[in-house]
Amino acid sequence: MTKTLSPITRERLLELYQQNHTQIVANDTPSVRTNREKAIASFNKLGFPDKKLEDWRNTDLSGAFGVGYDYPLRPSPEDDMQKVFRCNIPHMDTAVIGQLNGWFVSKDVPLMELGNGIIIGSLAEALKKYPQLTEPHLGKYADTESNGFAALNTAFATDGTFIYIPDGVKSEKAVQLVNVIQHRENIFIQSRNLIVLGKGAKLTVVHCDDSYDHQPSFSNIVTEIVVGEGAYLDHYKLQNLNNNSTLVSSTWFHLGKEATLESHYISLNGALLRNNTYVRFNGPFGSANIYGLYLMDNKQHIDNYVAVDHACPDCVSNELFKGILDEHSTGVFNGYILVQRDAQRTNASQNNRNLLLTDTAKINSKPFLEIYNDDVKCSHGSTTGQLDETAMFYMRQRGIGEDNARMLLMFAFADEVVSKIAIEALRYRIEDMVKKRLQGELQICEQCVLHCSTPEHPMEFKIDLSKLSNKS
Repeated sequence: MTKTLSPITRERLLELYQQNHTQIVANDTPSVRTNREKAIASFNKLGFPDKKLEDWRNTDLSGAFGVGYDYPLRPSPEDDMQKVFRCNIPHMDTAVIGQLNGWFVSKDVPLMELGNGIIIGSLAEALKKYPQLTEPHLGKYADTESNGFAALNTAFATDGTFIYIPDGVKSEKAVQLVNVIQHRENIFIQSRNLIVLGKGAKLTVVHCDDSYDHQPSFSNIVTEIVVGEGAYLDHYKLQNLNNNSTLVSSTWFHLGKEATLESHYISLNGALLRNNTYVRFNGPFGSANIYGLYLMDNKQHIDNYVAVDHACPDCVSNELFKGILDEHSTGVFNGYILVQRDAQRTNASQNNRNLLLTDTAKINSKPFLEIYNDDVKCSHGSTTGQLDETAMFYMRQRGIGEDNARMLLMFAFADEVVSKIAIEALRYRIEDMVKKRLQGELQICEQCVLHCSTPEHPMEFKIDLSKLSNKS
């Protein structure tokens, strides 16, 4: 069952909610239903963000809202993930789960319960079977009072992915969560994810957003992640969508005492991408490293908003986002670090660096610190420029052609982020994808975001190394 939204407006969505209220709340527990009702009231008040808001001043969604979309209120009978997703990362053992057009799909069971207590599967099923694990967290971190997209998602979302790692359990396999869009018509998607790591738990999760066709889509995805005391999360967000897609992806990380977060955002394609990342330290001695790499061209637009809340003492956060923008592409980086009064001995840094390859590419960068404590070590910086002409001259003098010299310099610039990827097989695949993207060869994947269909043919730069040795 689908409804048509043309165009997307607050009034049309409120009407849609009222018309389909019984179906939307059919499987809700009392607490989930309460959260849903509060959220739709907030969305009625907030509506969608526009350029009048400081955090959205450089991102215009009006064009995306004007497109007509189908909005599926239940999964289509033909939604079979196994017919669509046939990919794996070479030499990396992963537990693969997926969403197709916003709905969790599985060829076996909707909820997998492993022997060590790990639970992976449909959020809707987890709400019914494990309310004691889901209700303490679902809707407790996403800000529905001031974030219109979070409010809309909380009101409408009826399925997504749930991952639970019990206390002391270290997942041996990385979990690969794949969001696939493949639909005959334009589609509007609301999906919700909840990931909970218990005390001392460990998890690696690779979260992919991918298109398998060129139909316009608008995705509003909300993910809440709890990293318990002493737990460790290695998180990867990979984005390779078509040039007609709009994605608003919002992730809330809540870190307990001595928790560690490593988060990596790799954005390679998409008409308009907005990544909202919120990190809050709820206990002392926590650590968060947040890395981002974005490669944009044509008229693509990316907006990375990162907010880190140091609410407890002795915590460390580090942000490094790097971008390469070509042709008429545009980018935004908004970094916000809050150090609260009781957060003594905070160590926080943020850095945004950009390469503009044309005079028509643009970046708006705004790193920002708000500090209410004197006993801290904080820094922020932003640089924007073009390729180093001195380095280009040096390489050209050693027999490297101009095109290859440019490619090498751009790859070296990007590799500072790519090299942070801890999974070796994934790092090799991302290196290959970045090289293809820099040479203009990477389009949306025929099978999946990781382009695993040709693992034996990595991209190589065509350089005669003998010329380097002869002139060194």
